[in-house]
Amino acid sequence: MLELLLDNVSLALLAAGLVLMVLEAVSPGAHFIVVGVALVGAGLLGVLLGPFLGGTVLMLALAAFTLAIGSAATWVYREFDFYGGKGTEQTSDSSRLAGAIGYATEAITPRSGEVKLEKGGFSPHYSARTTEGTIEEGEKVIVLDPGGGNVLTVVSYETLSEDEIDRELAREETRQASDDHEVEREEDRERETESER
Repeated sequence: MLELLLDNVSLALLAAGLVLMVLEAVSPGAHFIVVGVALVGAGLLGVLLGPFLGGTVLMLALAAFTLAIGSAATWVYREFDFYGGKGTEQTSDSSRLAGAIGYATEAITPRSGEVKLEKGGFSPHYSARTTEGTIEEGEKVIVLDPGGGNVLTVVSYETLSEDEIDRELAREETRQASDDHEVEREEDRERETESER
């Protein structure tokens, strides 16, 4: 069994690489493409050079091919930026989403909806909710509460003036700071209770 695997390692690499590339095509996101290209390249070279190289030498050559092709694929992927977004700002945490502007990709209600943010990171689509009313598909929105990044609270951009937007964002920051202080006070109380025991 092991001998059969060693004899066909080049084909196994080729097959695994092709599977990873198909998975990348079905669900893009740059998770599998570099590894898939490296495995396909090493597998093809292994199939071509296999008859001329011995078992151990072939294994070492396949490892070197995989590393070399993987490094080249990584460089090409980063240099040519096939998925877009090179040099654009990526969100580093959900708090940066407050005040972000986007548009509704489907109707947004207090119970369901989705938005696409202009500077929302690699995947700019987020679930969204309104505090009241409905925001129609295609309408411009602004994020009031990032909600930890899972579900955003948004309002229609057109319904608010610039001053109202600033006031809403300030109100949301104040509420969030108040919630954070309450959590800190509760933790302090718990520590005091534990230390008294």
